[in-house]
Amino acid sequence: MKKINLFLAVMFISLLGFSQGLSIGDVAPDFRLKSVDGKYVSMADYPDAKGFVVIFSCNHCPFVVAYEDRMIEIHNKYAPKGFPVIAINPNDTIAQPQDSFSNMIVRAAEKGFPFPYLIDARQEVYPKYGATRTPEVFLLERSGGQLKLAYTGTLDDNHRDAGAVKEKYLAKAIDALLAGKKPEPTVTRAIGCTIKTR
Repeated sequence: MKKINLFLAVMFISLLGFSQGLSIGDVAPDFRLKSVDGKYVSMADYPDAKGFVVIFSCNHCPFVVAYEDRMIEIHNKYAPKGFPVIAINPNDTIAQPQDSFSNMIVRAAEKGFPFPYLIDARQEVYPKYGATRTPEVFLLERSGGQLKLAYTGTLDDNHRDAGAVKEKYLAKAIDALLAGKKPEPTVTRAIGCTIKTR
């Protein structure tokens, strides 16, 4: 009985550690994922970037749809300053057919995404980051040759109405990094659809 309890305790701790993903200050793992243009993209392809806005996204989620224009605005404003957006679809495309790669191509064309839109086809990347929802933001800052997590959570405080936003968490976090400061807050709650798995 004791052995069983010990085993269950070890499994619980292991699963807890797995589910937590990145914490503020942790080094973010790179990835090499297929983009809607057919090319493979990694953060190593941007050696001059000061950091990245990695957003776990998808096609079908109404929260993502509500934020897509704001994601484009963030990229257009901050990519020239060294913080480009990279969007990653983490959903299993059998569990959620609307998020298929072919539909990603269509959606990217419809919206004119100026940033890479990648598919985490094997669902290997999002668990490493600890993403649980779409959209979910991971703001990375280059520090000492490594990319470290500086902010994570939501883009702002109003997914329903861009015109009613009072707190632009992501923009403020990037502005803080550009000013040589730490974001405040560093963590907010991501509001969106759960990541789909089989």
